[in-house]
Amino acid sequence: MDNKSNRTKLIKKEAKRLGFLSCGISKAAFLEEEAPRLEKWLNHSMNGKMQYMENHFDKRLDPTKLVEGSKSVISLLLNYFPSEVQKFDSFKLSKYAYGTDYHFVIKDKLKSLLNFIQDEIGEVHGRAFVDSAPVLDKAWAAKSGLGWIGKHSNLLTQQVGSFYFIAELIIDLDLEYDSVTTDHCGTCTACIDACPTQAITEPYVVDGSKCISYLTIELKENIPSEFKGKMDDWMFGCDVCQDVCPWNRFSKIHNEPLFNPHPELLSITKKDWEEITEATFKKVFKKSAVKRTKFEGLKRNIKFLNS
Repeated sequence: MDNKSNRTKLIKKEAKRLGFLSCGISKAAFLEEEAPRLEKWLNHSMNGKMQYMENHFDKRLDPTKLVEGSKSVISLLLNYFPSEVQKFDSFKLSKYAYGTDYHFVIKDKLKSLLNFIQDEIGEVHGRAFVDSAPVLDKAWAAKSGLGWIGKHSNLLTQQVGSFYFIAELIIDLDLEYDSVTTDHCGTCTACIDACPTQAITEPYVVDGSKCISYLTIELKENIPSEFKGKMDDWMFGCDVCQDVCPWNRFSKIHNEPLFNPHPELLSITKKDWEEITEATFKKVFKKSAVKRTKFEGLKRNIKFLNS
């Protein structure tokens, strides 16, 4: 198996078999266009208290500094759009957190894909990434032709919208590279107009320190009082900019059983959330990404929404 085209087809076919929505490949090289954008974003403190965003600036922009000898970045999308959502009278969770923590689900699939590449092609070295290292996931996915970065700064595709996770394999193998797709946001400003905290300060720029996802998950201190009454009942994450996006009319229901919610989750009411015990929290969110905010963090968010 020494033909670049055949290798590429083989990898994409296996990615599909493993359940990935799509697979795109780009050359592992310095992200020239992203460098000034990231620098400006950091200089304006739009990362809030996410100090880690300031670390490993070079590695964030150059995968060859992250994975020695790397030649290709394989970007993969995994759908998480649910078949049903929470009851209307509930504090809200971002849809991505309904089921099993995506880090575990995707890591297993990535390991399987890397093992497959090694078995079929030979000695290939690389690393798997699921938003837990200095990798600009959305930039690589866009560079790999999987979609364009929308005005809300999420990756968008015409076929299935934006409710999917992005992951990468960075490997030391030459492959055929995909070309960038075009932007189809046009004159639409639905996401900008709908953002409850005006976090989208201009098209394609999100002030992370104002984003509800940041305030309810990343921020460990008290939520600033200026956001009182502006959180739209979101207690963990926020989907507003995706929910209003016209392209998400084309979202398709996922087929990953591990992303199905805990049986009790969708029927929990506001009153139930207000009275939630640590035992219930541990039961409902046993393997969930919600564990990241911890019981006390979720209680803080609910208390803030009620204040």
